[in-house]
Amino acid sequence: MKIAQAKRKENIAEYLLYMWQVEDIIRAFNLDINAIKENIIDHYDVDEQEKKEITDWWEGLVMMMQHEGKQEHGHLQINKNTLLRLADLHDQLLKSTKYPEYGAEFYRTLPFIVELRSKTPEGQQVGELETCFNALYGTLLLKLQGKEVSRDTQVAIAQISHFIGILAAYFKKDEQSPLLGEEETK
Repeated sequence: MKIAQAKRKENIAEYLLYMWQVEDIIRAFNLDINAIKENIIDHYDVDEQEKKEITDWWEGLVMMMQHEGKQEHGHLQINKNTLLRLADLHDQLLKSTKYPEYGAEFYRTLPFIVELRSKTPEGQQVGELETCFNALYGTLLLKLQGKEVSRDTQVAIAQISHFIGILAAYFKKDEQSPLLGEEETK
């Protein structure tokens, strides 16, 4: 909970990847809040009130996953909404003449996105940003499993990571003070 709050405030991309990991952790424990409490929450060195807040947070996510039918795969609507907000900002930045460097960075990343999308089975195609996040998350999982990541994948992930980092920085700035006026967002 605190990790998610801190990541949400500092880096929206890290937050989203963290929340995807939380979804997978919940699935790994078969959406059993008692198992999550025993294996995760009980290991936090916090007072009982904070443990209760953390438990409530995890339990809320478990309930959302059950309610939304995300027991086996997919992302919670709250996480989809975060991705949609990022996609909206991405589109606005691309259309704006105020941020040509953003567009240039996106077009440096686009060949990697196209390559990744060409490997995605038909019917499972997602937007450009979700493709980037899927690549970042997939690489994270490979590393956690101790699997080797090819040199070509490392190059692609480095560019995608750089691009998503730029978008995350713009997102943070935009939350503090809108980057684009209304006339630029249409």
